[in-house]
Amino acid sequence: MTTPIDKLRGNIRKVFFGDPEAVDRAITCLLARGHLLIEDVPGVGKTMLATAIARSVDCSFTRIQLTPDLLPADVLGVSIFRRDAGEFSFQPGPIFANVVLADEINRASPRTQSAMLEAMNEATVSIDGKVHRLDQPFIVIATQNPFEFEGTHPLPENQLDRFLMRLELGYPTAEAEARMLEERPATTSLQSLDPVMDKAGLLALQEEAERVKLDQSLLDYIVQLATATREHEALRVGVSPRGALALAQASRATAMVRERDYCVPEDITDNVVPVCAHRVVPRSRLGEHAFEAAVQALGDAMQRVPSPV
Repeated sequence: MTTPIDKLRGNIRKVFFGDPEAVDRAITCLLARGHLLIEDVPGVGKTMLATAIARSVDCSFTRIQLTPDLLPADVLGVSIFRRDAGEFSFQPGPIFANVVLADEINRASPRTQSAMLEAMNEATVSIDGKVHRLDQPFIVIATQNPFEFEGTHPLPENQLDRFLMRLELGYPTAEAEARMLEERPATTSLQSLDPVMDKAGLLALQEEAERVKLDQSLLDYIVQLATATREHEALRVGVSPRGALALAQASRATAMVRERDYCVPEDITDNVVPVCAHRVVPRSRLGEHAFEAAVQALGDAMQRVPSPV
């Protein structure tokens, strides 16, 4: 029997020929009500994957091309005075959508980046003293190139912490790349990709993911892992309580993607790097080697904490 998740996975893979595991992680992030940061070199399908996810769900979708001159109002919206009505009227910005693609997010100024914090954390936007609620589901899928520093503004730790997961896509296999050259999905099938799930169906799956059982021993295991990172000699900043919550959230969604209504230790350990590596700060090897140092420290922390049977 084909499940809704199977249909969603299959639809995305009609146009995205890269790593199948990346597709499953993106779906996991969607079910966990989290935001996704896709960081990799140009041309490996970051925007393709994000757009395929958006087109696979019958929800509103906007794409924001981040540039250095983009202002917060260009993202959030602005109040405009209506002379005929004699009052200000709020015009929502592109952040008011169910799926928001923030392309090349590190090209935006820190001011514009920070304007998205409230929306990503609280699902609200405050303009002129009024709070506007964002429609659910709400997910931001951001992309960035980790090796291009000219004209970019690296995301600060508090902004990175709003992303449930950080993914690297890598290069496709030779077979997948040959198929890509033949079918050219970006210029053919992507535009005609039909949704396989409506908004109500996605919300129902998100609620179901929250009900996946996470045994007390596994909750204790997550706490012990987070504590191990905070005490690790190679890390200046370990996993925060918000990071521990994100790990539990992603583990539940992972179990659901794997067709279980309960979690096992592998659901946690498989998520430690994508959920936690961008949240910790290594003491040394900063810059382009910081992520590798974070991954190494997290692997060491997992070896130090015994996994529950």
